[in-house]
Amino acid sequence: MAEPRRPAEGCSYRNTDCLERPLKRLFKGLGSGVAACPWPFVLVPLLLSGGLGAGFFFLPQREANDIEEQFTPTWGPAKADRDFVQRYFPTNDSERFSAQRLPTEGAYAALIAVAAGGGSVLDRAALRDLQRLDAAVRTRGFEQVCARPCPEPVDDAGAAAALENLYFPVSNGSFLGATLGGVRTGADGRVLSARALKLVYYLRQDGSAAADSRRWLEGFLQDIPSKLAAWRAIQVTYFTSLSRQQEFEGNTNSVIPLFSITYFLTITFSVVSCLRLSCIRNNVWLACCGVVSAGLAVLSSFGLLLFCGVPFVITVLSAPFLILGVGIDDMFILIAAWEQSSRKKDKSDVKSRLAETYAEAALSVTITTLTDVLAFFIGTWTAFPSVRSFCLYTGTAFVFCYIYTLTFFGAIIVLNHRREQGNRHWLTCMPVQVGKGQAEKSCLYNACCIGNCSGESSLPESEHPMSIFFKKYYGPFFTNRWIKLLVVLLYGAYLGGSIYGCTQIREGIDLRNLASDDSYVIPFYDDNYKYFSTYGPRVMVVITESVDYWNETVRLGIENCTQNLEGISYVDKSLSESWLRVYTNLSKSGLINISNKTLFIKNLAVLFGIVPSFEWDINKTEDKIEASRFFIQTVNVTSAVDEKNLLNQLRETAKQCSIPLMVYHPAFIYYDQFLVIVQNTIQNIIIAAGAMLVISLLLIPNPLCCVWVTFAIASVIVGVAGFMTFWNINLDSISMINLVISIGFSVDFSAHISYAFVTSGESSANKRAIEALSVLGYPVLQGAVSTILGVVVLAAAKTYIFRTFFKIMFLVILFGGLHGLVFIPVFLTFFGNFGRSTHNTKSKKLELMSRNSKDCL
Repeated sequence: MAEPRRPAEGCSYRNTDCLERPLKRLFKGLGSGVAACPWPFVLVPLLLSGGLGAGFFFLPQREANDIEEQFTPTWGPAKADRDFVQRYFPTNDSERFSAQRLPTEGAYAALIAVAAGGGSVLDRAALRDLQRLDAAVRTRGFEQVCARPCPEPVDDAGAAAALENLYFPVSNGSFLGATLGGVRTGADGRVLSARALKLVYYLRQDGSAAADSRRWLEGFLQDIPSKLAAWRAIQVTYFTSLSRQQEFEGNTNSVIPLFSITYFLTITFSVVSCLRLSCIRNNVWLACCGVVSAGLAVLSSFGLLLFCGVPFVITVLSAPFLILGVGIDDMFILIAAWEQSSRKKDKSDVKSRLAETYAEAALSVTITTLTDVLAFFIGTWTAFPSVRSFCLYTGTAFVFCYIYTLTFFGAIIVLNHRREQGNRHWLTCMPVQVGKGQAEKSCLYNACCIGNCSGESSLPESEHPMSIFFKKYYGPFFTNRWIKLLVVLLYGAYLGGSIYGCTQIREGIDLRNLASDDSYVIPFYDDNYKYFSTYGPRVMVVITESVDYWNETVRLGIENCTQNLEGISYVDKSLSESWLRVYTNLSKSGLINISNKTLFIKNLAVLFGIVPSFEWDINKTEDKIEASRFFIQTVNVTSAVDEKNLLNQLRETAKQCSIPLMVYHPAFIYYDQFLVIVQNTIQNIIIAAGAMLVISLLLIPNPLCCVWVTFAIASVIVGVAGFMTFWNINLDSISMINLVISIGFSVDFSAHISYAFVTSGESSANKRAIEALSVLGYPVLQGAVSTILGVVVLAAAKTYIFRTFFKIMFLVILFGGLHGLVFIPVFLTFFGNFGRSTHNTKSKKLELMSRNSKDCL
């Protein structure tokens, strides 16, 4: 048998030499160049960051925080439906206003008055307060900007008289379901009491009146808070058509102060990690410059994209917190590699040391950066502009963070080494003299005032205490037979709980979550849900094409479609409103004749004389009807699940109709997210996971390792998605970002632990697991802590968006670390002999193959 073909020189079937060796040569050359001339690598990033940072001058023009534009699907069907309604059924706020016929939410101010002490808003005392409340609203020139016809003022005497014949939900042809809440009726439907009353003041939006209406609303928001305590019989909450957007934009101010806290935490963590009891070898400035390097990456990337015109959305404000956490991980990996190089190279040969440092560390940084950047750029393939902007800004920032780590921070290492070689103090940079007898001084005195000469570091350094902990205590503990059984049971509980959580996950963003916790809109949303959630949106049903309405067969088809829509569980058929039904009944009564086209078109004037508002529901020319609409009333739409089911059932029923129908309500613009959120999330996760596996195969092509990387990705994603349910996090455009991020981090935690295991030269699976943990256990732990520190301040944010970012990142890091430090090492002891390399390659050469390096203590 012929001898198998040998791999090309420098390559092997079991390692990454074909790709790794050229990359190492490249990084060695870069390291030598930085060491030979460090100042350009310090100054160029600073100047580049300063130049690109000028892009922040364009920030006001690039801010794109329109809720509808950023948090709804770009090509949502409801947006096209709205365009159709606006084209065929234009509104006229100055003459014939109708709230249910608006194609948008309109311009309005809304008040919900709840009777105090458990009483009724229909009591005489409450009605008097309602009259004064209404008068206070109208004193600001409401009559000049109101949508015509303006609503009649509240009259407590007249209202009290009218209550004697008030029925619910329809009274004298008026629908009261959206006006009275918490209603108690008698057997005949007569209203006995009501807990809440909603007053809505609609304003004109046509022409120049739109600007006047906006000014009126802004004045209303300024004046109304001071008047809320003036009424004793009622408790009032308020909301306007501007409120949601203004409160959302105000979230920016609440998170900016958290940046300073984050910088303080990351600098403190970095300084403590790099602290030395020597005034010469102290790496405080290295730690500080590592944080500065991450900050420069944020400045450069954001400035560049602002120059390029990329929209800046409020969700992007979460990115710097994550970049800081990840950036100092890259700092640690370089410092650790630099410390390791002192054992292999002459300490005075800075070029050789930095070349060795880059050869060992830069590949690791490249792998983890590549996986994270790919995850973010894949995340831009989404229907949500807010997600697209976040992923663009964050992915670009990761690229700059990578570049500045290998240039700016590498040069800082060289300059710091020169200071050490010159025996200079870390703070003052003054020469430190070590004389006779100073060895007898205390350690604290030597550290703060004298220090040790740089030559002391030639002595062999002891093993890090945390490595000893993982080797002697942690590893043996988890390789115990009974502990491994316990871990298997724990994983079973984790997986079972996660899968159950995935089946209960809630979709869609709740609009109330776009405001801060202390916003005035939250009490309004609470009252609206409590008292007015029984009746949902009043939905337009639009016949989108010209049909032969005078043909009885066509009318029967329309009626059949209407009844099918009314048969949906979310629709109350007794509250429908159809001009065609009324017109047909008039014909059946003999008042008019609609048997042919001419008579049908001509006699519409009779219908409009009886019900004038029907004229707004028909778009007609002299000889045909271009489009028409009628209305159905939805009920019991109280949750995101109900909203999703309502939209799907209405559209599916309309689609099956023989008549071309369209269902529309302004709220459907936001409901459309339910159609794509799961599909987009799964699509991005699958593509990102595939990309991660390709990278793993190219750079760490061990079959067993790739199996465990795949396992970790799937397990972490299922865990994060499942536990989102238990932490009251919806699957929306915000959480979707973090699920994609979790793929990159799960690779970071799993790939190198498993590869260290399979390349270990130890004889048994338990010993290989212990060795892998002793080498990489502390780096994984340190990386998890540093990333959490980067985002932990967001837990104190008053806004759902930023708290959600923290919660999911916490779950990602917790479950990723749990897999890297507990589940995978234990499972490898069961299956570790399959695919084990026969080469006696020590896993310690992979010590720096993790994003999270050893502590530089």
